[in-house]
Amino acid sequence: MDLLGRLQSHPLFATFKPEALAEAVRLGAAATYEPGEVCIHHDQAGDVFGILISGRLEAIRDHGTPQAAHLGYIEPGECFGEMSMLTGNPTTADVVACEKSEAVVFLQEAISPVIAVNPEAVRFLARLIAQRLAPKPEPSRAAPRPAIPYSLGAVGPMRILAVSCRRRDVRYAYFDTTSESAQAWGSVGGLGGHEAIHIHRTAAGEKRGAVAPATHEAAIEAALAALAAKDGGVIARTTDLSAIGHCVRHGGVRFNGPAVIDDAVKAEIRRLVALAPYDNPHNLAGIEACRKFAPGVPQVAVFDTAFHLTMPQAACRYALPNDLAHEPDLRRYGFHGISHEGAARAAAARLGLSFDALRIITCHLGEGASLAAIDHGRSVDTTMGFTPLEGLVMATRPGDVDAGLILHLVRDRGLAADDLYRRLFTESGLLGLSGVSGDVLEVMEAANKGDARAILALQVFCQRAKKHLSAYIGLLGGADAIVFTGGVGENSPGVRARICQGLDWMGIVLDEDLNRGVQAARGVTEPLSVRGGAVAPSPHAKIGARGKAAEISAPHSRARILVVTSDEEHTIARHTVQALSHARVTQVMRQKERPIPVGISAHHVHLTQEHVEALFGRGRTLTWHADLTQPGQYACKEQVNLIGPKGRIDRVRVLGPVRPESQVEIARTEEFKLGVDAPIRHSGDLDGTPGIQLEGPSGCVRLARGVICAMRHIHMSPEDAMAFAVRDRDVVRIRVPGERSLIFGDVVVRVHPEFRLDMHIDTDEANAAELGADAVGYLDSIQQRAKA
Repeated sequence: MDLLGRLQSHPLFATFKPEALAEAVRLGAAATYEPGEVCIHHDQAGDVFGILISGRLEAIRDHGTPQAAHLGYIEPGECFGEMSMLTGNPTTADVVACEKSEAVVFLQEAISPVIAVNPEAVRFLARLIAQRLAPKPEPSRAAPRPAIPYSLGAVGPMRILAVSCRRRDVRYAYFDTTSESAQAWGSVGGLGGHEAIHIHRTAAGEKRGAVAPATHEAAIEAALAALAAKDGGVIARTTDLSAIGHCVRHGGVRFNGPAVIDDAVKAEIRRLVALAPYDNPHNLAGIEACRKFAPGVPQVAVFDTAFHLTMPQAACRYALPNDLAHEPDLRRYGFHGISHEGAARAAAARLGLSFDALRIITCHLGEGASLAAIDHGRSVDTTMGFTPLEGLVMATRPGDVDAGLILHLVRDRGLAADDLYRRLFTESGLLGLSGVSGDVLEVMEAANKGDARAILALQVFCQRAKKHLSAYIGLLGGADAIVFTGGVGENSPGVRARICQGLDWMGIVLDEDLNRGVQAARGVTEPLSVRGGAVAPSPHAKIGARGKAAEISAPHSRARILVVTSDEEHTIARHTVQALSHARVTQVMRQKERPIPVGISAHHVHLTQEHVEALFGRGRTLTWHADLTQPGQYACKEQVNLIGPKGRIDRVRVLGPVRPESQVEIARTEEFKLGVDAPIRHSGDLDGTPGIQLEGPSGCVRLARGVICAMRHIHMSPEDAMAFAVRDRDVVRIRVPGERSLIFGDVVVRVHPEFRLDMHIDTDEANAAELGADAVGYLDSIQQRAKA
């Protein structure tokens, strides 16, 4: 097929300059479909955009079943896959060839930045999408999103190496993104000792060897050499790698997502060494070693703290004197974010539900241990804090300890601060309590033999975990899923049973047989044992599947309980792919430099017609008062009073038109006045939200749910979204210039043909940033893709 000729003659590409057209030709691929062949399968991630050249395609819902329904035909010259380019959602129907057909197909992530810089192409697709969306749905209502497979999400074949450089070992996994599973993985353990041991695995088998000197640089060199070995290697040379992703323990408050590594990123990682002295230096050593042995290969930092930066102020602040409490570095950060996010996403995929529609509590129990409370895709609390010492009892760390005890040991017992720091990190926890080991499985063996210290150690470990698990169920208002991961969480049925025991009344019920039958296999042995201060491989961990999930809850358990084998390298690889893809979209955004009006949204209420009549009188309809920025939306003359458990807010404006469900949007400062804790949510996402009483001139209405703090968001038309190379529900960062120039993160993109370009923030955010009515912002960068 003559791709150049075909594309030149199509209206989408008709105005492309020669270099842009050449890039489109490079990205496109000719595809031939035989009669009856399924070109796009429903419920698969919508990654493909295509143009039909010849033949005929049919869109069919429930294809191959008695309920099959014809949705329409795709004729030569027409496009397919453009809706998922806008929404990021999986397709809802099969696209089937009616006769032998030819098409040019593109990966959406690759072609969308190319289209975005051509205004005529943007307008063409925007018109097409507007036609597809007719008749139009309620624009301000948040529709539930289908489950999306937990995948790497690469825009094409990529060779990704995921690396985790820790104090005493290096772990790595190699991914060719044509497959979701690692093609090679390994570890180099015993670093810092006399000799390190390298274990390298591929489908062909396992190889072991010594590494000397036992340094991180030598470990990286050995790993790269094994990957590029002439005998059994998976790449020809290290420079064939598309990118290397690194786990970086501490990213501070600056990094709320992965970052392509440059000198500025390395400088920030180095600055944060004081907050992570046992981790960040080794992470940097791995980065420098990869630069040396794989020169020119892009590197990406994936921060273990980034996932928890969505925690609200109430969760991340310490109750310190004011001059200390407001220092940006003196706060709770949380760790294990890579594991918590990966396990939660894998569990959601296993349940067939959307990650951002669930309340999940993840229990990472390994050498380190922490719990995280995840509400609709956002970490809202975690047990670790300023350092990885806080929270649960761990292998060699104590978890929660009264600060007064630490002061007593330094001031009254004369312990040197450096010595105490070392002992808290390496001699405490299970090892200190039991005197046997830091490995839970070995402590259990000792307890089974009647060792009193080992029995106490297990009781303290499980009680601390149960206490935090129970607290998080209360914090979330219930849980949809409890997820165990990490070496202990995966391999110790006894620990899982002890933690869940007695929580039946909270809706957590284990199936004892299923729980006993799950002892998750591992791809690389989890280093759990601690002997003589050195980490050694646990003899109990098994070799096998990675990133798999098994359910262990009883049928009548309200919360689904799962065990997920840890696969942090997959999450690192996934974020590495995202960072490279985001860099291209960010480039398009910054080229546009188009101002976006910033609207300040005060508290308001949306009502159903039933509630309008209950509050204002039978037969009453909403009365127009003033138009809002979005077409069809208006402020009403009607006002209501909000009555909460603690206080009230009077004369709150009702916005029209009526909605399918009533909803109240308030600012953070108003939560305290009313006495409610409103979660940050998309408009219309009301599951698990608190209720409130509404008072009108003709009566009162008690809402069982519906009070939220709305997420920052931007309204865009399809044409705006195409021009910025973003899609519905992408999360972006917005730069607002001025005397107090700042960047707003966690801004959600909302796309609909009736929307007008406009950003909405609440009054608290506007006051804090000192923004006026004429404020504008600029798209700075992309933070998260909608399907990611």
